[in-house]
Amino acid sequence: MTAELHTFSFFGLFLDVVVGLIGLTTILIFHGLSINLILVRFDLYADKALLLKRYSNVFFWFYFSLILIALIHVAEIFFWAVGLLALDLVPNLMASLLFSGSCYTTVGFVDDLLPVGWKSLAFFISFSGVFSLAWTTSVMIHMTTLHKTAWQAKHRHTKHE
Repeated sequence: MTAELHTFSFFGLFLDVVVGLIGLTTILIFHGLSINLILVRFDLYADKALLLKRYSNVFFWFYFSLILIALIHVAEIFFWAVGLLALDLVPNLMASLLFSGSCYTTVGFVDDLLPVGWKSLAFFISFSGVFSLAWTTSVMIHMTTLHKTAWQAKHRHTKHE
């Protein structure tokens, strides 16, 4: 630990924070644009399907949207992994993916493999995951409400036939 303290520099910390903030900002912009695009499309298709009483279409778009949202999170983990690899902070892509995924999901199942001077990047990866997952949760609550509306309308409709 004393060897690590001797290699600490404020410039290194500054560089680490700048790279982390750039990564965090990039991920959140990508996440916002992507998830809002999916949400707007889901709302349009769901509203149209509800109006036409095509409830199964709402279910289809709901699950299709869930898959797309999950893929957005996978892409964000991949972006972090490629960034770490491009900065030559990790030995290979697999280690980078595992580390990024571990931090992004805040599960922490992988040991910290970042070199001294870059340790706080793990915080920025985690922060991007926390915000992205929280944002996704709010979108999912909205989508689930429309799914529930379609489900209730379908079962109300089939009871009267």
